[in-house]
Amino acid sequence: MKEKSWQSEFPQNTVSFLKKLSRNNSREWFERNRDIYNSAFLEPAVNFVIEMGEKLFTISPGINAIPKIDKSIFRIHRDVRFSKNKAPYKTNMGLYFWEGPGKKMDGSGYYFHLESKGFGAGAGMYIFSKENLKKYRNVVSIPAKGKELDSIVKNITKKGVYELGGKKYKKTPRGYDPNGKYSDYLLHDGFYAWYDGKDFSELTNKNVVDIIFKRFKAMSALHDWLVKNILH
Repeated sequence: MKEKSWQSEFPQNTVSFLKKLSRNNSREWFERNRDIYNSAFLEPAVNFVIEMGEKLFTISPGINAIPKIDKSIFRIHRDVRFSKNKAPYKTNMGLYFWEGPGKKMDGSGYYFHLESKGFGAGAGMYIFSKENLKKYRNVVSIPAKGKELDSIVKNITKKGVYELGGKKYKKTPRGYDPNGKYSDYLLHDGFYAWYDGKDFSELTNKNVVDIIFKRFKAMSALHDWLVKNILH
C-alpha cells in the first residue's frame, strides 16, 4: 500500500487547525490540542522547509532553509508583552528562507504565508534595517542601478499577478534628488514582490512545494538584485 504524502493533507489540515485556533485562542485549548498542532502544523512546516530548500538552492545557492522554529519556521507563540492584543497564539503559518551575512530579518528572502482566509508568497526585504536602508537609497540613486531595478520590477509586475510592496514615504528623503527618474523607489522602507493567493484550490491535491516554488522563481530576480547590491 502506497504511503500517503504529507502534501496530500496540506494545507487542508493546517487551515482546519488554524480556524479552530482562531476560535479558541487560549493556552488551555492549545495544550489540549498540542498533538494536532504537531501533526497538522509543525510537521508539514518542517517538510515544506526541507523540500523547498532543496529547490531554492538551485536558483539561490546561498539561501538558508533551516527546518526549525525561530529559523525558517516562525514561532506560533505571540509576544504579548507590549501588545493590547493578549491572544497567546498567531493564527497563521509563516515560513522564511533568507540570504545575507547578517541577521535573518535583515536579509533578503522568500516567504510563504498561510492562514484560514488564504495564502501568500513573497520575495525581497520586508523592511530595511537602518544600515541597509542607507545602502539601498545610495544604490538606487545610481541611474544604472535604478534602471536595472526598474526593469526587474516591471518584468515581475507586468501581468498583474504580482504586486510591489514596501512603499511608505510620501516625500523623497533629504539629500536625494526628488526629480530623478527612479526617485519613486526612494519612498520605500522595504522592497518586495508579493503574490496574494485567495483561492485554496490552487493548492488542494497538488504538489504545494512545486506551486509555491514557481511563484518564488518568478520573483527571484528581485531577491538576487537585493542580495548583490545591498547585502554584499
